[in-house]
Amino acid sequence: MRPRLLTGTITALVTPFSGGQINHSDLKRLIEHQIRGGIDGLVPVGTTGESPTVSHEEHIEIIRATVEAARGRVPVIAGTGSNSTHEAVELTMLADAAGADAMLVVAPYYNKPGPEGLFQHFCAIADATDKPIILYSIPGRCGIEIGVPVIERLRKRYQHVRWIKEAGGSVDRVDQIKQAMGDDITVLSGDDSLTLPFMAVGAEGVISVASNLYVREVSRMVRFAQAGNFAKARQLHRQLYPMFKAIFVEPNPSPIKFALVRAGVIGDADVRLPLSEIGSANAKLLTKVLARLDR
Repeated sequence: MRPRLLTGTITALVTPFSGGQINHSDLKRLIEHQIRGGIDGLVPVGTTGESPTVSHEEHIEIIRATVEAARGRVPVIAGTGSNSTHEAVELTMLADAAGADAMLVVAPYYNKPGPEGLFQHFCAIADATDKPIILYSIPGRCGIEIGVPVIERLRKRYQHVRWIKEAGGSVDRVDQIKQAMGDDITVLSGDDSLTLPFMAVGAEGVISVASNLYVREVSRMVRFAQAGNFAKARQLHRQLYPMFKAIFVEPNPSPIKFALVRAGVIGDADVRLPLSEIGSANAKLLTKVLARLDR
């Protein structure tokens, strides 16, 4: 059976900066690295792309640059979420006009709306585009979870809302979603280290930080799991697991940017404040983990 649309390994792209500005040549090189490695899709300006610290103009500039560099070879899924419904709708419309193939829309953070407010928020965004929308539930950052009843209501109203990136850290939560909705919803892991356990209960891929660098390796693990070969997938998971944990030794994306510079994929590990570059002790720890994978 062929994998469904917007499944497999999708990279949550870092945004390369140099001197505080977007480094477009590094972004193009990173995208080519992705496509050569067999990636299934790209997410610009998600959390890993430092969306909270780019301006509106930069946000759309990054999406447009990703669309141009991808040249239709893989889907581009633009991060367009916000805690302001008006802003999320505007970003969604601008991303649609810029050529994005789909949208990744995080739950509103800080406001902590109830189920009805959450439902209406996503309805406003879904009304602004007919392109696929991937809901993004990450309660550790947003303070709220997108509840299963809200997902069910959205799915019943909108044909193009049938994906969710699940980053709550719970296999049980994935199982609850699949028990309630079955094949009517596509679940994508939001945590590299939980991709395989999530796929064992019905998830169909990952929006990955690790695949910024390890494109082939993460893609192979996911494809084995998609094919039902969990023995092979588990073998790769165990090889990659120390790296999955080490790239979050400090707030994302500082460690993965360090790893990308170390590998020569991008030239600068700059992040924007309030993030800071990885500290020397953790850089040594991460280097040790990465060196084992280099063998």
